[in-house]
Amino acid sequence: MIDFQLTEQQTELRDRTVAFVRDELIPLEHTGEPTRVDDEFRRELVALGHAAGLVAPHAPIEWGGLGLDHVSMSEVFIAAGYSLLGPLAMNCFAPDEGNMNLLSKVATREQNERWLRPLVAGEIRSCFAMTEPAPGAGSDPRAMQTTVARDGDEFVVNGTKWLITGADGAGFAIIMAREADDDSGRRATMLLADMDTPGITIEREIATLDRSFPGGHPVVRFDDVRIPATDVLGEPGRGFEYAQVRLAPARLTHCMRWLGAAIRAHDIATAHARERQAFGKTLVDHEGVGFMLADNEIDIQQCRLAIWHTAWLLDQGEAAGRESSMTKVLCSEATDRIVDRCQQVLGGLGFTHETAVGQIATEIRAFRIYDGPSEVHRWSIARQLGRR
Repeated sequence: MIDFQLTEQQTELRDRTVAFVRDELIPLEHTGEPTRVDDEFRRELVALGHAAGLVAPHAPIEWGGLGLDHVSMSEVFIAAGYSLLGPLAMNCFAPDEGNMNLLSKVATREQNERWLRPLVAGEIRSCFAMTEPAPGAGSDPRAMQTTVARDGDEFVVNGTKWLITGADGAGFAIIMAREADDDSGRRATMLLADMDTPGITIEREIATLDRSFPGGHPVVRFDDVRIPATDVLGEPGRGFEYAQVRLAPARLTHCMRWLGAAIRAHDIATAHARERQAFGKTLVDHEGVGFMLADNEIDIQQCRLAIWHTAWLLDQGEAAGRESSMTKVLCSEATDRIVDRCQQVLGGLGFTHETAVGQIATEIRAFRIYDGPSEVHRWSIARQLGRR
């Protein structure tokens, strides 16, 4: 049975995160323009996170994290997401957070000493190289064009990836490639490689709507990249299996962080509606506005409950793939609605960068696409229904 009563530790961590974001991070947000994050700024933010004792709350204690379970993470991540700078300062942003989880569960001890420990500390960043331009892998990973072939004690990777979040300036990449002799698209291998490995080239930056991801979302090319067999992640041919280890929890942490951002937008819009006068009364007293804010409250509560349930299942050792899909669809669409209503309540102010709402609205839109578009998750759930 799910217990909605927070423990003393969960409450203390949540409240400490709330205070950290409010007192240390929100004052660092840019006023009048989108907040941009480069690696120098990210390192400054991580230093603040270390000083507050809040870096990598999700990562195992053994590797330098706080070792929180998923329910505890939900409280801390939602609080961190209240500022777009929160996940960066606490080193629990994408894709690094998901990569830490994957490495901690699949990588060898030697690999984790080399890559996971400095990643948890925030000394380096990482990227996850799976998505490809058409006709390659997107929502359908079996369409993967990037190949890997064994050559003695090495694996040779060739192909092009794009929209690889954080690649520019990353310390290393987790590369997904299908086995060169496999035409079925069912066998893929994950490999670890430092980004300065010969043959890895950042071909170009892709202009995107967001500004808060250090390293952007560039095109990355792999030309005869030779990777030692010791740097294969897990076992060859099991890449898709390992991807599921990463994806279900990572979908959920996206929901947590973006719910925090949506709550921030809601708080800003609510404060505005309480103060702004129009037609003889405050905006919140007009039903058209008040009802929008009420709908926000309903969506926030639904998201929080879905996140808690999926987090609880993960903590019970369940795969929770179906539940994480449902929660991802619900939260990505609900948070988009919440922020859209906030812009409407704010009127012209909502389409400026005078508040954080404008940037949140711009950046949250992609959440309905990455880690599986809503349509793909619905298709997957429908297929499961058809097999019952």
